Amino acid sequence: MRLMQGDEICLRYKGDLAPLWKGIGHVIKVPDNYGDEIAIELRSSVGAPVEVTHNFQVDFVWKSTSFDRMQSALKTFAVDETSVSGYIYHKLLGHEVEDVIIKCQLPKRFTAQGLPDLNHSQVYAVKTVLQRPLSLIQGPPGTGKTVTSATIVYHLARQGNGPVLVCAPSNIAVDQLTEKIHQTGLKVVRLCAKSREAIDSPVSFLALHNQIRNMDSMPELQKLQQLKDETGELSSADEKRYRALKRTAERELLMNADVICCTCVGAGDPRLAKMQFRSILIDESTQATEPECMVPVVLGAKQLILVGDHCQLGPVVMCKKAAKAGLSQSLFERLVVLGIRPIRLQVQYRMHPALSAFPSNIFYEGSLQNGVTAADRVKKGFDFQWPQPDKPMFFYVTQGQEEIASSGTSYLNRTEAANVEKITTKLLKAGAKPDQIGIITPYEGQRSYLVQYMQFSGSLHTKLYQEVEIASVDAFQGREKDFIILSCVRANEHQGIGFLNDPRRLNVALTRARYGVIIVGNPKALSKQPLWNHLLNYYKEQKVLVEGPLNNLRESLMQFSKPRKLVNTINPGARFMTTAMYDAREAIIPGSVYDRSSQGRPSNMYFQTHDQLGMISAGPSHVAAMNIPIPFNLVMPPMPPPGYFGQANGPAAGRGTPKGKTGRGGRQKNRFGLPGPSQTNLPSSQASQDVASQPFSQGALTQGYISMSQPSQMSQPGLSQPELSQDSYLGDEFKSQIDVALSQDSTYQGERAYQHGGVTGLSQY
Repeated sequence: MRLMQGDEICLRYKGDLAPLWKGIGHVIKVPDNYGDEIAIELRSSVGAPVEVTHNFQVDFVWKSTSFDRMQSALKTFAVDETSVSGYIYHKLLGHEVEDVIIKCQLPKRFTAQGLPDLNHSQVYAVKTVLQRPLSLIQGPPGTGKTVTSATIVYHLARQGNGPVLVCAPSNIAVDQLTEKIHQTGLKVVRLCAKSREAIDSPVSFLALHNQIRNMDSMPELQKLQQLKDETGELSSADEKRYRALKRTAERELLMNADVICCTCVGAGDPRLAKMQFRSILIDESTQATEPECMVPVVLGAKQLILVGDHCQLGPVVMCKKAAKAGLSQSLFERLVVLGIRPIRLQVQYRMHPALSAFPSNIFYEGSLQNGVTAADRVKKGFDFQWPQPDKPMFFYVTQGQEEIASSGTSYLNRTEAANVEKITTKLLKAGAKPDQIGIITPYEGQRSYLVQYMQFSGSLHTKLYQEVEIASVDAFQGREKDFIILSCVRANEHQGIGFLNDPRRLNVALTRARYGVIIVGNPKALSKQPLWNHLLNYYKEQKVLVEGPLNNLRESLMQFSKPRKLVNTINPGARFMTTAMYDAREAIIPGSVYDRSSQGRPSNMYFQTHDQLGMISAGPSHVAAMNIPIPFNLVMPPMPPPGYFGQANGPAAGRGTPKGKTGRGGRQKNRFGLPGPSQTNLPSSQASQDVASQPFSQGALTQGYISMSQPSQMSQPGLSQPELSQDSYLGDEFKSQIDVALSQDSTYQGERAYQHGGVTGLSQY
């Protein structure tokens, strides 16, 4: 297991050259390209045998904090009616609930101060989210998820409903979003675990412990802090006073903040225990497990926004049994399967248009638009001969063999490593800076071997190779570089391609680069997998499948079988995404009382347990659990017309049984009830001002204000809906206006292909 910053470890000396010793501390530095050194900050160095360097034993200190907080959050969600609003409670459990909208004063201008102007899909996302209690935002690579999230948080904070809680599963993601939100001028507090207070970050100055140090309003606390820094410790009386003052200062800063940022698990910090947050945004939510997401959600959520991309990698779950049982499915994914349609951002600003074409067509139904031109992605002073000058990409055919790494649990490929070094050297000589190059590989064995090989076998200065980042594909999610080199590693006849089989991993690998992508691999082995076969055929069609010496590349004559016909012609990625779809179904453990894979309706077996999952209704959402392939990028049917959502003590605040339904889990008595559809239109005088000025504005239909079709009318469960033209009240002229207005909305594009209750171009598996 690899060490990470913040890990708590126990260091023991068991030699004969010094007395036996034991110390506990936190990891503050981990191995990188510059060396294998690990730095530990000990709680106490008293008696530490600093003069000896051998016979030490290192053990992980089991910390149950994360799991305790997740378990506590799930219990709170089940028993505490004030933990979330009734609407969100029932939605998360999959109950059939009539949609509502929040009455709010929409801003005249949606772009936040200090942040870039928004494009049409970002404006639509911000406007829609502000009016809904529960929203999902899907952000494909490079579409500006962070800017959109920061803008949403800015407008939520301006509404004056108390601090906004912003979370993400990783500290890096939290820091990035914190930095963006700070640019808007809001008062932001970054809450981090005490074990990470010594670790530097780009937003350290916003960290709670550092803001306390700079508080001018508490001179006594500053004096005690200064005394502690100088002497190392305080007297018992001074320490007691110091802690009391520090708690008061923490409470004051947190209560007066506009935004509080922390990790999902960090939201369970005791310092937030007595606070309630009406509005909560979770970024990168598709990388968090469901219990992890619930930690912030149960802090009083009345308005919940989940941001992520279920077409990229999901949460990392080491235990295969837990993953198979459903833990590797994120809350975002499950809500998509239950029928909540995500709002997709559509304009990508990262990749050269030639690089975005394949991911867009395969994973996002061709809906991604390019916010940059080919000319924008031509690097000045960079002299590298691409096989096709207008396509900065190629697949370099390598015939090397894979082998098991020294760890015994991973793979490496020496031939590929040698070729990666040659390509890296060629990029450096062509004018690329080392920190602009990223080398990614699915296997830790290859990553480790590449680090050593580059330093000891590279023809240029060692320091240049040290500055080239070498990491796993998973570690690069959410990151970008100017140039990416992908080492595929796998090359065998019969054992398969392992990690590379996950289409989400390929999506991440292909979408990290801004200026150029180079793939190094064995096409013969990779082409056996349908998605890779499709990619290889695409590269061959583009004449960028090459072999031979790097200074004299020639087009490869290798032939591949014809790509299998894509099953769903509306969502081309559906065919390939099915290999990773098990976790996106509601079928949990095959053969158990939770197994729905062969049932259209739950039987009495479901009510033999007290688990809430077994209580999900047999309404329209149950069809997602049937034994059919459900693409991650499913275009969901439009929502029915929403009713209004009032204040915290309004009609949706309670957890009564959903309207007109019984036996759904939750409370059997309808304490408050849920609102029905409202016939009143949302005030639009100010709401539409900024949107109307955008190049592509969305009308009310895309927000679900007018019902275009009802889920109960679907003839192809979970995958189709009636065509818009079946609605008698919509004339041809009005429909044509809708087409023009919504031509850039991916959630609408798919609907025009539905004909008379069926899907055109769709064949069953």
